[in-house]
Amino acid sequence: MRVTNPIAKIGEELAAEYLRKKGYKIIDRNFRKGYGEVDIVAIEDPNSSEKTLVFVEVKTRTSNLYGSPLEAINYWKLKTIIKTAQYYKLIHPNLPDALRIDAISVELFHANKPKEIKHIKNIST
Repeated sequence: MRVTNPIAKIGEELAAEYLRKKGYKIIDRNFRKGYGEVDIVAIEDPNSSEKTLVFVEVKTRTSNLYGSPLEAINYWKLKTIIKTAQYYKLIHPNLPDALRIDAISVELFHANKPKEIKHIKNIST
């Protein structure tokens, strides 16, 4: 039985809402493959001819005691995100060919009130 982190779940909900407000179309959440997971899969500019398939890693923290949320995305984490994203695209060939990996950092005041949301585009380069 998988126990989910309630803070992470709140952060992912806030990140998904943030992306929707920015015009992204969320097409999948918490896609898992044996070696990794992608928190949010979205299409940027879904109404334009230059759509981009975006894989988003969401990191949520209630304090910086153990570092900022973005510091938790290390080389190995990014490597598994890339591998999972490639697999996702392989099994969904009808989605846009342009791919990108983004990160969203969510810092909370309390369990459900965002202090700050940062969106970093293209973290894989």
